Amino acid sequence: MRSPLDRIRHALSFEIIALLLIIPLGAVVFRFPIHDIGAVGIVSATLATLWNLIYNYGFDALLQHWRGSTLKTPKLRVLHAVLFEGGLLIVLMPFIAWYLQISLWQAFVMDVSFALFYMVYAFGFNWAYDRLFPLPEWQKAAQSH
Repeated sequence: MRSPLDRIRHALSFEIIALLLIIPLGAVVFRFPIHDIGAVGIVSATLATLWNLIYNYGFDALLQHWRGSTLKTPKLRVLHAVLFEGGLLIVLMPFIAWYLQISLWQAFVMDVSFALFYMVYAFGFNWAYDRLFPLPEWQKAAQSH
């Protein structure tokens, strides 16, 4: 299992690299000044982190109450992910519309685009991170094969 310091390195590098990619890309794709997309990106990353803490605590508390365990089945994991993204969309969409002075529909399209980017990015980032910083037990398993 990863150490707390490794988890901090992972979280910070994930967000910093994502912002370095999403800010210029978002400015080009959505035709907004880079500083506006930068502000949206930084606020969105901060709100997403806060939402992650609140949501995961609440979801686990409900699971514990209703099922007596926080163990998630594959179906619960899908529900967990969909509800997380839906909640984040509800949280971010009004901010994006307000800050960029765009319609809620335009903010929705932008927010969904960012979510799609982050899904692909998270897959690639986590794969690369695991290759760059493998856990000792993975190295032992690879040597035994």
